[in-house]
Amino acid sequence: MRKLGFWSLLVTMLFGLLLPAEAKKVHTLGDSTMAPYDPNATVTRGWGMYFGNFLTNGWESVNYGKGGRDSRGGYEELWQIAKKNVEAGDYVIITFGHNDEKLNGMDHHEVLAYYGTLEAMKTAGWDDSRGTTPSDTYKKWLGKIVDEVKEMGATPIVCSPVCRSYMNSDGSINRKGRHDLGEDYMVMSASGPVAGTKLAADDHTMNYAYQSQQLAKEKGVAFVDMTDATAKLYYQYRPRSKCEEMLFDGDGSTHFNSTGALLVARECARLMKEQGILAENIVLPEDLSVAPTTGELGEGYKGQTLSKEFTLSGFGLLPEEGSVSITATEGIQVSTDKTNWVSSLNVSYAASTLIQTFYAQVLLADGDVNGKITIQQGEKTIEIPVTASAVVLEGGADFQAYWRLEADNNYELTGPAIVLDQTFKGMEIQRYANPNKATVWPDWTGYDATRKMQRDLIEGGNWPANEIDDNPDRYIQWGVKPASGMDLKVSGISLFAAGCGGNGMCCHVYYSTDNFATRTTIYEKKNMPANTPQFIEAKPVLTVKDGEELLVRVYPWYSSGVKDKTICLSDLTISGMAVDATTGITALAKECKPVSTSFFSVDGKQQPALKRGLNIVRTTLDDGSVVTKKMVKD
Repeated sequence: MRKLGFWSLLVTMLFGLLLPAEAKKVHTLGDSTMAPYDPNATVTRGWGMYFGNFLTNGWESVNYGKGGRDSRGGYEELWQIAKKNVEAGDYVIITFGHNDEKLNGMDHHEVLAYYGTLEAMKTAGWDDSRGTTPSDTYKKWLGKIVDEVKEMGATPIVCSPVCRSYMNSDGSINRKGRHDLGEDYMVMSASGPVAGTKLAADDHTMNYAYQSQQLAKEKGVAFVDMTDATAKLYYQYRPRSKCEEMLFDGDGSTHFNSTGALLVARECARLMKEQGILAENIVLPEDLSVAPTTGELGEGYKGQTLSKEFTLSGFGLLPEEGSVSITATEGIQVSTDKTNWVSSLNVSYAASTLIQTFYAQVLLADGDVNGKITIQQGEKTIEIPVTASAVVLEGGADFQAYWRLEADNNYELTGPAIVLDQTFKGMEIQRYANPNKATVWPDWTGYDATRKMQRDLIEGGNWPANEIDDNPDRYIQWGVKPASGMDLKVSGISLFAAGCGGNGMCCHVYYSTDNFATRTTIYEKKNMPANTPQFIEAKPVLTVKDGEELLVRVYPWYSSGVKDKTICLSDLTISGMAVDATTGITALAKECKPVSTSFFSVDGKQQPALKRGLNIVRTTLDDGSVVTKKMVKD
């Protein structure tokens, strides 16, 4: 028995050694300064995208940051998603503050309580569900996250918000840039909001960064002062114009480019290591390194071009000035600007420091790609394996959902799928019209200035001032889902979007298959040229499974406080192939029979039968799908 027990124990131990250790995680919760961005859609980067660069093997970083979230949204939305994946022994970095300032120091709920209804609040010009008070509700929401992280056996780390690049003449960051509203904030009085309240410089009541530190002390948890750290970082790049050129995305004082995001992530890792937080699992490379270390470009359709972003960094390089070569094998091209693609290039560095973003791309002309990129600096060599897989879309039935958006928001459907009607949150249809008589469409469309678009307006008509990102409570949505027993293989999403009435319209376009717990960026544009429809297109390799929905959302905002400006939309298309969810066999093998047919006029009014002229005919099939088509009766 003893002998059997010994060998059983030995086998168990050996088996355990052979099993791969499950990676521990650092979860990051924050706003747009931390959030992930699609390198193909924007130059903006969140510092949470790069934090994992400084973790040793066995640890990984998971970024839950989203633009536009304050601490309340951090708890009610982001934390509710993240905590499903948090386990005992993990770490959770928490940083909010930028969007907590949306009501100039007032809390959304106290403003709403004064006006009585959301409609009245919006009429008064307070169209925002965000905003907290630094010493009260801001700490409350941060504290709720901290408490629940601790209850799960994980370790919370409170980080104060990164600075905005609001510099004084000496290069220091002013109070507002450090998230201290004490020089000019608002309070809610019995007669309504009162502006112009001031506090002495040593009064921290309205200082979000200071209050986050106080919350950490009260809860007995780690605190990382990213406000002070970024103020010192920006000072090294003074004056402000140089700082924003080197570290920011070219659109204001808040969002980073890849260099800024990488340096901010490194500062957070450095401060954590100095404080003994994950010290043995944080590495701060002093020589040449690249992230990511592998080039898995994923899947694409044959003939499609795939690309991936890499960040090359070096600190303490010798010699102090020099260059680094980047060379790709056949079938792979590299670039530093996503315009000029070559098989090899050199990047220079100075002062022993290099931070360079470069890109690799492959054309899936002849199938799969397997190659490598070699990086050389002196005797230092780094090799990055690069792979990409070609996908052939076959074995199914084509489908397409199309919203013309010229006279109504009806759709046309071909193929077996179910369409979700267009919906609005915080937005409404103003009318259908051409954006402007001088509308300029891309030449390839063949459209002229008479072509109408759906013009959508913010509820109440007043766009808030000082918005720098999308509002989570304001969007326009469309969607599709598979008919019962089918999957949809989506290969195309496209639409046109334009601003009307000025050049200040901004928007993000995303898609999601999990009701926006996560999302993929299709498009980002700030200060869109007026009356100039932009063609927005994505070609994802995406399967929407039976029971899931593919949602596409446009999140608009305006760069200044104005009235009655609209975002114009048209020609939304979602297309791909439907297959049997179990076998993958063509969905057309299932013979669908019509159940009912309805007739509509072009303005969306239902009618008992076909009438003379153009009609919209909707046929419901026995699998639940709906086929919509136009029909002309003479």
